[in-house]
Amino acid sequence: MSNICSIRRRQLKDFLIDQRVDVAMITDPANVFYYTGFNSDPHERFMSLLMDIKNDELYLFVPALDKEEATQASDIKKIIPISDEQSPFKVVKNTIGSIPEVIGIEGKAFSYFRYNSLLEVYPHIEVADVQPFINQQRKKKSKEEVAQLMKAIEIIEKVLEEGIKMIEIGMTEAELTAELEFLMRKFGADGPSFSTIVLTGEKAALPHGSPGERKLQKGDYLLIDFGVIKGGYCSDITRTFIIGEASEKQKEIYDIVLQSNEAGINAVQAGEPLKTFDIAARNVINEQGYGDYFNNRVGHGLGIEVHEEPSIHQSNEELAEPGLVFTIEPGIYIPGDGGVRIEDIVYINEEGKVEVLTSFPKHLQIL
Repeated sequence: MSNICSIRRRQLKDFLIDQRVDVAMITDPANVFYYTGFNSDPHERFMSLLMDIKNDELYLFVPALDKEEATQASDIKKIIPISDEQSPFKVVKNTIGSIPEVIGIEGKAFSYFRYNSLLEVYPHIEVADVQPFINQQRKKKSKEEVAQLMKAIEIIEKVLEEGIKMIEIGMTEAELTAELEFLMRKFGADGPSFSTIVLTGEKAALPHGSPGERKLQKGDYLLIDFGVIKGGYCSDITRTFIIGEASEKQKEIYDIVLQSNEAGINAVQAGEPLKTFDIAARNVINEQGYGDYFNNRVGHGLGIEVHEEPSIHQSNEELAEPGLVFTIEPGIYIPGDGGVRIEDIVYINEEGKVEVLTSFPKHLQIL
């Protein structure tokens, strides 16, 4: 991975030179991993890849307890540990000295607290937001990244295949969640990529509801939305099932969402505005009279983070291009009744065509 990270850093460096940014301080853990290969959550502690353009130097500042792991995972030669009693920005200044004028930061990741702490050490510094460039860089996935994503997808689909065999009337959402998350680890995941969503019956109308003590009952919707992290990359899939017996209304709603999902996928190709994928899926639901029950975007980018660029919504004029990976996940959510969501992960290949990376069956399964 070190060679890939080196290429990414070179691209960032060229951008910084072009923008006359003297130093870049990368602090978002996902971006640190992208550029160094070191994947860690420092929690409240300071961690940063610092690129000194003028002196052509690279530094990786890490919490002291992570130094050994960072040394093993990263190709950065100068790894600087920071212990808990030290002031991170004083350590930075003692290491690199003065900064001429402009420091690049990620606008979304650099907190107001850290900004003030930076000014205490470098009172005359100017900041420039390098986040848009990094987002653009990360948005286009390499073949190696897609291969890593596939590992996470294969695990979560295996979890879903085995997990639905455990479903019994009377078990709670929380119990099923526990079974699924056990299977994640059993099948080799590094962990869940987000809090697992298992919702039954009327709770399936809550797009991001939390599993609780509600028990599975005959005739319930069962919505499962989950994913895993493997090797630093995430998966995210949703399937909706019916327990025991489906009503005609449930079958109708499921079929509309399935048609919407497939319409969204079929619209995907390079050169088209991203909004067209949302609109294609949304039109199916609107035409069937359920437009008021689908009030979120149809998809989001996926990679090192479970939500990243691009955002697939009906106003995004940005053109699709090869290398993008994102979800198509339309749904119908009827308060007090229940809901259906079907989510797939798609990739725009080198020919500009869509490839569906998820393969778990989408026909209505009655468990």
